[in-house]
Amino acid sequence: MRDQMRSVLLAMHYQNDVVHPEGRIRFGLSEGDARRAGVIAAAGRLLAGARAHGVPIISVRVAFRSDYAEVVTNAEIWRRLVSSRAFQEGSWGAEFYDGLGPLPGEFVVTHTRNDAFYASSLEGVLRALRPDRLIVAGIATNFSVESTARHASDAGYDTGIAEDACSAANPEAQRASLAALAMLATVRKTDDIVADWAKGA
Repeated sequence: MRDQMRSVLLAMHYQNDVVHPEGRIRFGLSEGDARRAGVIAAAGRLLAGARAHGVPIISVRVAFRSDYAEVVTNAEIWRRLVSSRAFQEGSWGAEFYDGLGPLPGEFVVTHTRNDAFYASSLEGVLRALRPDRLIVAGIATNFSVESTARHASDAGYDTGIAEDACSAANPEAQRASLAALAMLATVRKTDDIVADWAKGA
Protein backbone atom coordinates (compact mmCIF):
# COMPACT_ATOMS: atom_id res chain seq x y z
CA MET A 1 0.00 0.00 0.00
CA ARG A 2 1.32 3.44 -0.94
CA ASP A 3 1.42 5.95 1.93
CA GLN A 4 0.18 9.48 1.34
CA MET A 5 3.80 10.63 1.63
CA ARG A 6 6.19 7.88 0.61
CA SER A 7 9.68 8.37 2.03
CA VAL A 8 13.06 7.15 0.83
CA LEU A 9 16.26 7.41 2.87
CA LEU A 10 19.49 8.50 1.20
CA ALA A 11 22.34 7.27 3.43
CA MET A 12 25.41 9.05 2.14
CA HIS A 13 29.07 8.13 2.45
CA TYR A 14 29.00 5.91 5.51
CA GLN A 15 32.29 4.50 4.21
CA ASN A 16 35.54 3.63 5.97
CA ASP A 17 37.54 6.49 4.48
CA VAL A 18 35.04 8.93 6.03
CA VAL A 19 33.69 7.26 9.17
CA HIS A 20 36.55 5.09 10.47
CA PRO A 21 39.21 6.84 12.59
CA GLU A 22 41.86 5.46 10.23
CA GLY A 23 40.08 6.72 7.11
CA ARG A 24 41.82 9.10 4.71
CA ILE A 25 39.16 11.85 4.54
CA ARG A 26 38.69 14.55 7.20
CA PHE A 27 36.08 16.71 5.44
CA GLY A 28 33.31 15.41 7.71
CA LEU A 29 34.91 13.99 10.84
CA SER A 30 38.31 15.13 11.98
CA GLU A 31 40.76 12.66 13.49
CA GLY A 32 39.91 12.06 17.15
CA ASP A 33 36.54 13.83 16.73
CA ALA A 34 34.45 13.35 19.88
CA ARG A 35 31.27 13.48 17.77
CA ARG A 36 32.12 10.31 15.85
CA ALA A 37 30.36 7.85 18.16
CA GLY A 38 27.19 9.95 18.23
CA VAL A 39 27.01 10.25 14.45
CA ILE A 40 27.56 6.51 14.01
CA ALA A 41 24.90 5.69 16.60
CA ALA A 42 22.36 8.05 15.00
CA ALA A 43 23.07 6.65 11.54
CA GLY A 44 22.56 3.14 12.88
CA ARG A 45 19.20 4.08 14.42
CA LEU A 46 18.13 5.80 11.21
CA LEU A 47 18.94 2.76 9.08
CA ALA A 48 17.30 0.39 11.55
CA GLY A 49 14.21 2.58 11.75
CA ALA A 50 13.87 2.74 7.98
CA ARG A 51 14.10 -1.04 7.71
CA ALA A 52 11.64 -1.60 10.56
CA HIS A 53 9.03 0.65 8.97
CA GLY A 54 9.44 -0.30 5.32
CA VAL A 55 11.20 2.86 4.16
CA PRO A 56 13.45 2.07 1.19
CA ILE A 57 17.13 2.87 1.67
CA ILE A 58 19.54 4.01 -1.02
CA SER A 59 23.12 3.75 0.20
CA VAL A 60 25.10 6.40 -1.64
CA ARG A 61 28.83 5.84 -1.99
CA VAL A 62 31.68 7.67 -3.68
CA ALA A 63 34.43 5.71 -5.43
CA PHE A 64 37.06 6.32 -8.09
CA ARG A 65 39.41 4.50 -10.39
CA SER A 66 42.86 3.91 -8.90
CA ASP A 67 44.33 6.50 -11.28
CA TYR A 68 41.55 9.07 -10.56
CA ALA A 69 41.27 9.72 -14.28
CA GLU A 70 37.59 10.67 -13.93
CA VAL A 71 38.24 13.36 -11.31
CA VAL A 72 38.22 16.93 -12.61
CA THR A 73 40.43 18.79 -10.12
CA ASN A 74 38.80 22.18 -10.65
CA ALA A 75 38.48 22.91 -6.91
CA GLU A 76 40.48 22.39 -3.74
CA ILE A 77 38.23 19.59 -2.49
CA TRP A 78 39.07 17.46 -5.52
CA ARG A 79 42.78 18.24 -5.40
CA ARG A 80 42.85 17.15 -1.76
CA LEU A 81 40.87 14.03 -2.51
CA VAL A 82 43.25 12.90 -5.23
CA SER A 83 46.25 13.74 -3.07
CA SER A 84 44.84 11.64 -0.22
CA ARG A 85 44.38 8.60 -2.49
CA ALA A 86 40.98 8.03 -0.87
CA PHE A 87 37.94 6.08 -2.06
CA GLN A 88 39.73 3.88 -4.57
CA GLU A 89 37.29 1.35 -6.00
CA GLY A 90 37.90 -2.04 -4.40
CA SER A 91 39.84 -0.62 -1.44
CA TRP A 92 39.03 -0.90 2.27
CA GLY A 93 38.44 2.85 2.36
CA ALA A 94 35.68 2.69 -0.24
CA GLU A 95 33.86 -0.09 1.64
CA PHE A 96 30.92 0.73 3.88
CA TYR A 97 31.65 1.14 7.58
CA ASP A 98 30.69 -1.97 9.52
CA GLY A 99 27.01 -1.81 10.46
CA LEU A 100 26.17 1.19 8.25
CA GLY A 101 26.17 -0.49 4.86
CA PRO A 102 23.35 -1.84 2.71
CA LEU A 103 21.69 -5.19 3.28
CA PRO A 104 21.23 -7.63 0.38
CA GLY A 105 18.61 -6.36 -2.02
CA GLU A 106 18.90 -2.69 -1.01
CA PHE A 107 19.87 -0.06 -3.53
CA VAL A 108 23.41 1.28 -3.86
CA VAL A 109 24.32 4.33 -5.95
CA THR A 110 27.90 5.33 -6.76
CA HIS A 111 28.79 8.89 -7.69
CA THR A 112 31.94 10.97 -8.18
CA ARG A 113 31.00 14.58 -7.37
CA ASN A 114 29.34 16.34 -4.41
CA ASP A 115 25.78 16.14 -5.73
CA ALA A 116 24.71 12.48 -5.67
CA PHE A 117 22.29 13.13 -8.53
CA TYR A 118 25.05 14.30 -10.87
CA ALA A 119 26.10 11.71 -13.49
CA SER A 120 24.79 8.82 -11.38
CA SER A 121 21.93 6.34 -11.38
CA LEU A 122 20.15 8.03 -8.46
CA GLU A 123 17.40 9.68 -10.49
CA GLY A 124 16.58 6.37 -12.18
CA VAL A 125 16.34 4.53 -8.86
CA LEU A 126 14.09 7.24 -7.44
CA ARG A 127 11.91 7.09 -10.52
CA ALA A 128 11.33 3.41 -9.79
CA LEU A 129 10.61 4.01 -6.08
CA ARG A 130 8.38 7.06 -6.70
CA PRO A 131 8.94 8.84 -3.37
CA ASP A 132 7.41 12.14 -2.34
CA ARG A 133 9.87 12.72 0.49
CA LEU A 134 13.64 12.21 0.62
CA ILE A 135 15.39 11.98 3.97
CA VAL A 136 19.08 12.77 3.52
CA ALA A 137 21.80 11.86 6.00
CA GLY A 138 25.54 11.33 5.81
CA ILE A 139 28.92 12.95 5.56
CA ALA A 140 29.89 15.66 4.94
CA THR A 141 26.94 17.89 5.76
CA ASN A 142 28.32 20.97 4.01
CA PHE A 143 29.43 19.14 0.88
CA SER A 144 27.56 16.07 -0.37
CA VAL A 145 24.56 16.22 1.97
CA GLU A 146 23.91 19.89 1.24
CA SER A 147 24.54 19.59 -2.51
CA THR A 148 22.23 16.58 -2.79
CA ALA A 149 19.50 18.09 -0.60
CA ARG A 150 19.53 21.29 -2.66
CA HIS A 151 19.08 19.24 -5.84
CA ALA A 152 16.28 17.22 -4.23
CA SER A 153 14.47 20.39 -3.18
CA ASP A 154 14.83 21.89 -6.66
CA ALA A 155 13.48 18.66 -8.14
CA GLY A 156 10.32 19.02 -6.08
CA TYR A 157 10.88 16.45 -3.36
CA ASP A 158 9.75 17.16 0.18
CA THR A 159 13.26 17.01 1.63
CA GLY A 160 14.35 16.21 5.17
CA ILE A 161 17.73 16.18 6.90
CA ALA A 162 18.57 13.83 9.78
CA GLU A 163 20.88 16.33 11.45
CA ASP A 164 22.47 14.09 14.08
CA ALA A 165 23.26 11.42 11.47
CA CYS A 166 25.27 14.03 9.54
CA SER A 167 28.63 15.63 10.25
CA ALA A 168 30.79 18.43 8.94
CA ALA A 169 34.47 18.79 9.81
CA ASN A 170 33.73 21.16 12.68
CA PRO A 171 30.68 22.36 14.62
CA GLU A 172 30.70 25.80 12.99
CA ALA A 173 30.48 24.32 9.48
CA GLN A 174 27.75 21.94 10.66
CA ARG A 175 25.64 24.75 12.11
CA ALA A 176 26.07 26.97 9.04
CA SER A 177 25.13 24.22 6.63
CA LEU A 178 22.05 23.16 8.60
CA ALA A 179 20.96 26.80 8.92
CA ALA A 180 21.14 27.23 5.14
CA LEU A 181 19.35 23.94 4.53
CA ALA A 182 16.52 24.86 6.91
CA MET A 183 15.10 27.12 4.18
CA LEU A 184 15.00 24.19 1.72
CA ALA A 185 14.42 21.13 3.90
CA THR A 186 13.00 20.05 7.23
CA VAL A 187 15.93 19.58 9.62
CA ARG A 188 15.13 17.11 12.42
CA LYS A 189 16.67 14.63 14.81
CA THR A 190 16.86 10.97 13.82
CA ASP A 191 14.56 9.79 16.60
CA ASP A 192 11.83 12.22 15.54
CA ILE A 193 12.06 11.03 11.93
CA VAL A 194 11.83 7.38 12.99
CA ALA A 195 8.88 8.17 15.27
CA ASP A 196 7.04 9.67 12.29
CA TRP A 197 7.76 6.54 10.25
CA ALA A 198 6.31 4.46 13.08
CA LYS A 199 3.10 6.50 12.80
CA GLY A 200 3.03 6.07 9.03
CA ALA A 201 3.83 9.72 8.44
